[in-house]
Amino acid sequence: MKTRDSLIRLKRFQVDEKRRQLAQIESMIAEFNRMADELDDQIRVEQERVGITDVSHFAYPTFAKAAAERRDNLRNSAHELDDQLQRAQDELSEAIEELKKFEQLEERDQQRERTAQDMAEQDQLDEIASRARAR
Repeated sequence: MKTRDSLIRLKRFQVDEKRRQLAQIESMIAEFNRMADELDDQIRVEQERVGITDVSHFAYPTFAKAAAERRDNLRNSAHELDDQLQRAQDELSEAIEELKKFEQLEERDQQRERTAQDMAEQDQLDEIASRARAR
């Protein structure tokens, strides 16, 4: 029983760790998207300030070009993290399933113990009742 308790604690720790990893990846994706949106706004402001929206125009602001490149890199990074997010979700699901299996085994064993204990108590009560009738 002690081994299974330790195993269940380990599986719970693994589930918690997977949840933390998942939350961290989700947070990074949200942060990258937020920063990319801010860069979009800065690009728009710069284009309005200069009055040139054509990226191929010779006078297009270099700040806007650099910001667009950073924005694209952030979007690509967020997209790559989407793959990691999917893997992390799959790993979390697997870890939860493993934990459930061990918890169900533990619950089944506890139920067996309770049933055996109830039967032993009933046997004792039957013995007491049969002695009382014999008198």
